[in-house]
Amino acid sequence: MSTTDTSPAPLTTTYPLEGRVAVVTGASSGIGEATARALAAGGARVALLARRRDRLEALAGELGDAVAIEADVRRSEDIAAAADAVAARFGRPDLVVANAGVMLAERFVTQPADDQDRMVDINVTGVIRTARAFLPGLREAAAEGRPADLVTVSSIAAHQRFHDYAVYCATKAAVTALAQGLRLELGPQGVRVTNVEPGLVESELAGHVTEPAAAEFLTQWRDSIGPIRADQLADTIAYAVSRPAGVNVPHLQVQPTKQG
Repeated sequence: MSTTDTSPAPLTTTYPLEGRVAVVTGASSGIGEATARALAAGGARVALLARRRDRLEALAGELGDAVAIEADVRRSEDIAAAADAVAARFGRPDLVVANAGVMLAERFVTQPADDQDRMVDINVTGVIRTARAFLPGLREAAAEGRPADLVTVSSIAAHQRFHDYAVYCATKAAVTALAQGLRLELGPQGVRVTNVEPGLVESELAGHVTEPAAAEFLTQWRDSIGPIRADQLADTIAYAVSRPAGVNVPHLQVQPTKQG
């Protein structure tokens, strides 16, 4: 007895990004890796930032005109050094995707303080560090009339609340608010800010959830709905940043149709 494979085919669409210099944080897996692939497919030169150098180097080898830079968004000196390294290799970037993040779930009263602090430091302060380090290049590109993009990766958890995810939801709400504030400030200067709020997406984030009840809830939810693939989310990011310089796609929510 044969069965028909109804899973979506791999995406083959590319968007015009020739001449762009892109930075992607959290590029060693999941959404970050998929976004780096989508941007490179469009012709961008891509700087891959994350902590796992072996994965970055393997990906850079596949993408061609890409560079692997080991960096931890929790360390300002790492991000500053990465900005210098990107400029030395490609010139100042005009496209930055602040994607690095972590999701840890547990009741607030029992969740270790270190886990809560880690989420805030990576999900919120890490985005701030990234924006701060690479903003000069974005402003320079915009001043020259070229597209300049800062993409922040938030979550539907910025608006929806989930049991055992209080601090995670708070960090994503902060990212969405930060993006809105940066858009007000940077838009008049020609720098586009796009905030992406994914729903259920295939990524390593689910593996970060080890508290039994929270992990079981997440597994059942994913099984009942079915997540979208990381490359499907990356496709929407590549579309947004490939628009003409005077056009901004400010906000994207991307989720499985069955998520409602």
